[in-house]
Amino acid sequence: MPTRNLPPALSRLIKVVTWTENALLIGMLALMVLLAAAQILFRNFLDMSIFGADQMLRLLVLWVAFLGAVAASREGKHIHVDAIARWLPDRVKSGVVAVTDLFTLVVCLLLAWQSLRFMQSARESGEMAFGSLPVWVAELILPLGFTLIALRYGLRFMHHVQQARGREAAE
Repeated sequence: MPTRNLPPALSRLIKVVTWTENALLIGMLALMVLLAAAQILFRNFLDMSIFGADQMLRLLVLWVAFLGAVAASREGKHIHVDAIARWLPDRVKSGVVAVTDLFTLVVCLLLAWQSLRFMQSARESGEMAFGSLPVWVAELILPLGFTLIALRYGLRFMHHVQQARGREAAE
């Protein structure tokens, strides 16, 4: 998503957030692969397993999936249906895409709000995911992921509104 029309401070913030998203995604994916490989080796050759590895892998899958969805929405590669939009003129297409971006933004904000409530109820329950890791910490990716996706779609919405008004070249 182009950041050239954004205020410099917001553009820098988006770059920092993007770098952080990428670092977390790469780090967690690497950890997931290494932990799974180690778990397989330990089970097959040493007839033992790493304590908490299976639970940690499940959590890493959740986090990697959400961070992947955030990255996909950042790059405009998130799942979408564009059967009608592909035959429309660019300015009209930008307007239609802006409406779908706005809809996605609202849905993601609602999901972020509800997942925050879900996470807070898990926090109040005091339940543990495994070891001394509280469930609410493991679920933190839910409101965070939906909020980041909403942010990306908010930026996409503004970009497509400018395109529909003819102020910016089409993607």
